[in-house]
Amino acid sequence: MNSTPASDSAGGYRPIVANPHPVPAAQVTVPRTKSDPIFVVATLGFALLAIVGVAVAAYLVYALGSQAATIAFVLALVPLAIVLGTVAWIDRWEPEPRAALIFALLWGAAASVGIALIFSFIAQIGQALAGIDDSYATVFFSAVIQAPVVEEVSKGFGILLLFWVFRRHFDGPVDGLVYGAMIGVGFAFTENVQYFGLALTGTDFARVSEIFFLRGILSPFAHVMFTACTGIILGVASRRASGAGAIGYFLIGLVPAIVLHAFWNGMSVIVSDFYGYYLVVQVPLFLLGIAFVYFLRRAEQRVTADRLAEYAAAGWFTTGEVAMLSTATGRARARVWAERHRLGKPFADFTRTATRLAFARQRLISSRDRIGAQHAEATLLARITTDRLALAGLPPMP
Repeated sequence: MNSTPASDSAGGYRPIVANPHPVPAAQVTVPRTKSDPIFVVATLGFALLAIVGVAVAAYLVYALGSQAATIAFVLALVPLAIVLGTVAWIDRWEPEPRAALIFALLWGAAASVGIALIFSFIAQIGQALAGIDDSYATVFFSAVIQAPVVEEVSKGFGILLLFWVFRRHFDGPVDGLVYGAMIGVGFAFTENVQYFGLALTGTDFARVSEIFFLRGILSPFAHVMFTACTGIILGVASRRASGAGAIGYFLIGLVPAIVLHAFWNGMSVIVSDFYGYYLVVQVPLFLLGIAFVYFLRRAEQRVTADRLAEYAAAGWFTTGEVAMLSTATGRARARVWAERHRLGKPFADFTRTATRLAFARQRLISSRDRIGAQHAEATLLARITTDRLALAGLPPMP
């Protein structure tokens, strides 16, 4: 039976799986490794984030009142859903571990906000002790210098933690962008609750609508864009630097994040026609960001094609399968076929495993075996056989 893509009887796309054992399973040896400390570190991290999250939530309820905080929470879910859907689309080619994504979201919503609140409180105490009254200068300093620096450092440090803890899942700029975006949207969510809640405590409901439109509809990606800059640079570091060496990349990545954040805050304080500024400056920046994301996604597809072609040369895949797995069109057509034949989950598993295998291979050839790429490759090669069997409708090997 031919193992290249073909058309089924219904005229749809059919990636025929003819050879579930392209390489004898006995040749796949999964090396033993020491116990992975990631689980312990992640558990402690989530526990600390939960404590900080409860503290931040308590502060919001205390400052806004329970009713305003609840309504603001619901309103803030709208921009959160918009951004999460977009991030999911960006991340769908080679999805990041769900635990890492949740950690990033919680870091942004809790830890980053907590750090920013503490620093703001200390700054207010310092200003009061120095006898400095509120003025245009103090407002400008707080919005254009203090907030961008403190918030981007606190958010960016979360990406650096992910770089260190989930190192084997940090494969390049797209991964850094995704982690940065998750932290950014988490921070924006909590900040939106605060802004919406403060507006709700007043009597001007037109002001509530305006703030929701500005923050929830026009600029839900603002913090995402800022923090993604740091993530992208750390994504570059994942291919070039060690754990300690990433600190330098982290500091470099903070520069565009802080500059963009300061520019955004500064214009909101200086310009009188915010909507005109938004149309002339922010819309082009947003479109430029979309183009950059498209470029990064194409680069991921090229990595997938190049690395899977090497496995195809060794008999693990056919050239047709490589073409199908390394293009968005090929995957989409194959997915339609799989779902029509009730093989949606096996096909999704097969695609995910193949993609992770390609990036594990990329880590190997870029001399990053010390972070577990060799073990990951052997594990994924064993799994690809199981996935192929399921896709072919055959029982797993004993």
